[in-house]
Amino acid sequence: MIRTQVAIVGAGPAGLVLSHLLHLDGIESVVVESRSRAYVEERVRAGVLESGTVDLLREAGVGERLSSEGLVHHGIALRFNGRSKRIDFPELTDGKSVVVYGQQEVVKDLIEARLHARGAIFFEAQDVAVSGIDGDRPTVTFRDVEGRHEEIVCDFVAGCDGFHGICRSLIPAHVLRTFERVYPFSWLGILARTAPVSHELIYANHERGFGLYSARSETISRLYIQCRPDEDLAEWPDERVWDELRIRLEGEDAPDLVPGPVLQKGITPMRSFVAEPMQYGRLFLAGDSAHIVPPTGAKGMNLAIADVRVLARALTRYYATGSSESIDRYSQTCLRRVWKTERFSWWMTSMLHRYDPSSDVDFDDRLQMAELDYVTSSRAAARTLAENYVGLPLEA
Repeated sequence: MIRTQVAIVGAGPAGLVLSHLLHLDGIESVVVESRSRAYVEERVRAGVLESGTVDLLREAGVGERLSSEGLVHHGIALRFNGRSKRIDFPELTDGKSVVVYGQQEVVKDLIEARLHARGAIFFEAQDVAVSGIDGDRPTVTFRDVEGRHEEIVCDFVAGCDGFHGICRSLIPAHVLRTFERVYPFSWLGILARTAPVSHELIYANHERGFGLYSARSETISRLYIQCRPDEDLAEWPDERVWDELRIRLEGEDAPDLVPGPVLQKGITPMRSFVAEPMQYGRLFLAGDSAHIVPPTGAKGMNLAIADVRVLARALTRYYATGSSESIDRYSQTCLRRVWKTERFSWWMTSMLHRYDPSSDVDFDDRLQMAELDYVTSSRAAARTLAENYVGLPLEA
């Protein structure tokens, strides 16, 4: 039997940041992850870090590679009607910016930090089960990589195990309420070995659908094309991908897109999802187990890290003072930010994508063009986009 203060299910950014923050405050935790270390360190996900996320990682002592290898972006371009209009972040947000640094790199840094501090992470855990969350001694059981049965007895359980994890289902159906919107399109994403067309992200609204162009390094680009949810990857050979990307960049100031070897290709579904409440008994949900945002606003990892920052502070206060006031307010505190972030991600998605062609396309197109024109010509509107993109203030 393993005794710890906090058991964490899931070794993604949420679970690893939580474990590290608790460690810095002298609180013990054990992380249980169903995937291998290699898998979680290599899966390519989000890459845009908000200003507050960057500050938190640096303050936590895991920002060395982030500072040396991350790409600072001082703005984005909104491209429509064949032209790009830039949103200047520092000028609109009192000097703030974002940093492009892949989620897998954040995960590598966190795993190294936890193992260096002799933190316990069980990779390739099978048959994970959680019980006793409505009592004062929850239990997490699993089989380790050698097939041995393990049992963790703890004070609290953090469910950081993603949208398809087990923890959200532990909240009784009469307590849990979910909100969901599934969008009628997906993203075809590629990771390619080619110099980026721009050192800042380009969000393109085109009559054939949305396109996104982003730099991951001086030699690696991450690119997306709006496509059908049931898209067959076999219908998208590399040549067609590059042709379509070039079309969606077309216009009088079109950047020079240079095709390169495609390293990865996949379909990303688009949905908005929120589970309420984010806590029940001694269980706390964080990250994708509690909410999903469409990737248009680049908010998924940032929102997960904002969750666990709140949770870490609440648990630290509990162990320091014995007061449960902060942990009792965890869900309420997080959901304020969650819904603001859902709103921003939905708005960005609605402004940039082409919807169901059976609707009044001409009317919808005119509304999108008016919105994009307003956002790029009004300082007040541009500032709203910029301050949400670089990140709303973290909860105190």
